Amino acid sequence: MSKTRILILGGGFGGVYAALEFEKRREANFEVTLISQENFFLFTPMLHEVAASDLDLTHIVNPIRKLLRHVRFFEGDVQSIDLASRRVVISHGFDQHIHTLDYDHVVFALGSVTNFYNIPGLAVRAMTMKSLGDAMALRNRLIEHLEEADTECAVKERESLLTFVVAGGGFAGVEIVGSINDFLKDALPYYPTLRPHMLRVVLVHPGDYILPELGEKLGRYASRKLAERGVELRLNTKIKMITPREVELTDGMSIESLTLVWTAGTSPNPLLKGLALPKERNRLRVNDCLQVEGFPGVWALGDCAMIPDGAGGWQPPTAQHASREGKLLAYNLVAKARGAALKPFTFKTLGLLASIGRRTGVARIMGYNFSGFVAWWLWRTIYLLKLPRFEKKLRVVLDWTLDVFFSKDLVQFLHERSPVISGASAVPPANESSEAVPVAHQRP
Repeated sequence: MSKTRILILGGGFGGVYAALEFEKRREANFEVTLISQENFFLFTPMLHEVAASDLDLTHIVNPIRKLLRHVRFFEGDVQSIDLASRRVVISHGFDQHIHTLDYDHVVFALGSVTNFYNIPGLAVRAMTMKSLGDAMALRNRLIEHLEEADTECAVKERESLLTFVVAGGGFAGVEIVGSINDFLKDALPYYPTLRPHMLRVVLVHPGDYILPELGEKLGRYASRKLAERGVELRLNTKIKMITPREVELTDGMSIESLTLVWTAGTSPNPLLKGLALPKERNRLRVNDCLQVEGFPGVWALGDCAMIPDGAGGWQPPTAQHASREGKLLAYNLVAKARGAALKPFTFKTLGLLASIGRRTGVARIMGYNFSGFVAWWLWRTIYLLKLPRFEKKLRVVLDWTLDVFFSKDLVQFLHERSPVISGASAVPPANESSEAVPVAHQRP
């Protein structure tokens, strides 16, 4: 009997947790393949801790091949989907050659991408916080600016070098601005010509208070704590444009800065635009069982799907929802193949947490508000439990423990090739014969 072929497109929370559910079930009549651009699963809630040198960059990523032993994995980029013939075109490898994969069911878990909303200069000069590479780029930028500002020749440039702007007062923006501020303050004693008053960290947010998802009370508490630590909040304003040396705001203020971190907007994966599928706000519209109605064999979840919440609204695009959507989708795919009844997705948010730096946080869990150290401890405890695999949990705990006793690393993680030379100027060692292998043919 032929197996039911399932393709899961995307290696984020929704896609990976759907694959993990199939891994746990080990259904013999199903051939499940997870397709992702990277060969690892990134635990994004801890991304800002990598940027701030609180965690090693490899400790919040899990190799997908260690997570999945029975579910197939294919590293590649989804190029197109032929819904009529039920085929997905994938490119991969150094030459980006093409593979065509057939399916009986396809799961869209492609997530979202950063949206700059056509703001002048943003796409060219702004930094983002969506990937491990983004976190490392920001960490390298922070250290590079400290190194440059510490030199005598950069005295006139210090204002722009030591001013850092974060756009967006949601969870990502608040956590990254708190981490940036802590990192810079902790690093400053190692730069003898720099002083605390030279640093300027600015958070730009269009609302009356930050973290609106947590409510006004916790949002204003977070604002007050950040302000006490020297973070400048620009509320009720947005980014107007960014030039090579300045960030202009809609309230007329111009901030001299070379660094803007953008966390203020996302959009569904652009691949969805070319699909003749029902959409809502550019996301795939599905029913409460995660099916795209009218298109048998097409399913969607996570950031690229609009899922009804049963109360006239839509499920929020959070990791805690996407992971549970993945588990339910795997169940429904098996039930569909067996002709059994499908289950609707009825999950309600358990809680929301944010770390705002200096062992302080804010949280709303099961309707109760927490703030300060208790909320920060809850943040670390809950996300540690959610981090896949015991090995990674242990490594993170060790990082956090060492962070109590030692200062943050000021090391840039660069991936440039080491210097090489090839030509007549290359002189072999004195004890090397003239028949030695030429430098150009040696391994670098």
